[in-house]
Amino acid sequence: MPKRFSASDYSEGILAGNRVRLSQAITLVESTLPSDQELAQQVLDAVLPHAGRSVRVGITGVPGVGKSTFIEALGLHLVREKGHRLAVLAVDPTSQRSGGSILGDKTRMNELAAHPQAFIRPSPAGRSLGGVTRSTREALLLCEAAGHDVIFVETVGVGQSETAVHGMVDFFLLLMLAGAGDELQGIKKGIMEMADAITITKADGGNELAARRARAEYQNALHLFPLAPSKWSPEVTISSALTGQGVPDVWQVLEKYVAQTRASGYFAQRRQEQNLHWLHETIRQSLETQFYARPAVQQQLAALEQAVREGRQSAFGAAGQLLGL
Repeated sequence: MPKRFSASDYSEGILAGNRVRLSQAITLVESTLPSDQELAQQVLDAVLPHAGRSVRVGITGVPGVGKSTFIEALGLHLVREKGHRLAVLAVDPTSQRSGGSILGDKTRMNELAAHPQAFIRPSPAGRSLGGVTRSTREALLLCEAAGHDVIFVETVGVGQSETAVHGMVDFFLLLMLAGAGDELQGIKKGIMEMADAITITKADGGNELAARRARAEYQNALHLFPLAPSKWSPEVTISSALTGQGVPDVWQVLEKYVAQTRASGYFAQRRQEQNLHWLHETIRQSLETQFYARPAVQQQLAALEQAVREGRQSAFGAAGQLLGL
């Protein structure tokens, strides 16, 4: 079992920019042990006044789009050319059968991981999306308190996790391939409505023409969507993580978005709305955890599940019985 420190040891180390203490604190917030959760909350309370000063960027894309390669290219541009301190929170897929997780993002971003201005933290997705997003959001706050002024949150892939991550970031970037196939159109539409920008990746090796054509198609498609509450019109760029071409353009688009939404007041308003959302989300998660931890519920749950499975009792009736315990 990892060594536990006092709340002040964690918070002081984080505020001093100690990467080891930051990693240990993130491990603490990921723990489901009640004692660890209590200590983690003390740490979060101590560092919260120093959080909130970063630009939070969600990054997602279809399978095979090259998220890790792109993130490393953009990340190196930020730490080398722009002087930013970057944290990458990469949610790794977890096997629903074994519970095992790949946790390979750090190995896929060797050069970025070795840079002193960058911090990469892969986290297993686990079985509960809510649990992931809670620990990811808390890890984000800890990274901000440690002085990281740009936070990337890389999602598992295309699916429900995108909606959760969209609710914790300032800017949502969608990576797409040229000619990804019509079978993805339904998925792309839902994700595209959330995107603040799209970049067509792998625009190299003879794929440049297809990338430019895809850029025009996506830009036209975006014009069909109603204007977002931010009043921002999403932009589409093309990029190659291999050659580096177009990668700085993505950051320029993001800077333009941040400047526009800060000037209009939307940036601060969205942060406030997200804070309220996480208040209610945390309450729901806590109530669910407490409910299933009750001895009376644990004693009767299996029998009622079996009755519902066999059709001897309705799901609504069983739920009412459990809730009345």
